[in-house]
Amino acid sequence: MHELSIVMGILKIAENETAKAGAKEVEMIELEIGTLAGIEFDALDFVWSAAVKETVLEHAVKRINIIKAKGKCLDCDTTFDILNVYDPCPSCNSFLKGIIQGKELKVKALEVS
Repeated sequence: MHELSIVMGILKIAENETAKAGAKEVEMIELEIGTLAGIEFDALDFVWSAAVKETVLEHAVKRINIIKAKGKCLDCDTTFDILNVYDPCPSCNSFLKGIIQGKELKVKALEVS
C-alpha cells in the first residue's frame, strides 16, 4: 500500500511549510490528484487519519481536487478523456497518444495558523 508513503510525503511538505511560516498547525490542505496517478482514494483516506495523528495535519480539513485524465492522439490530434492509460483514440482507434493531464499528485495549497 504505497498510499501510506504518499501521505508521509505530504506530511513532510506540510511540516516544512508550517515551519517556514512560523505556524503551529495546518487548518486546510488542498491536494490535486489525477485519475492516472495510481492512487486508490479509499486507501488514501484509510491511512490518512492514522498517519497524521499528533502532527501539524491532525486537525486539517483535507480537500482533494480530482483531475480527470486527458490525452491527445498523436495520429489525428484529437483530444479526449482517458479512463485507462491503454484507452485508444475514440476518433481513429490509435493507441499512440500523449497524456495531457491526469498524472498529477501535488499539494496545491496550505492554510496554516
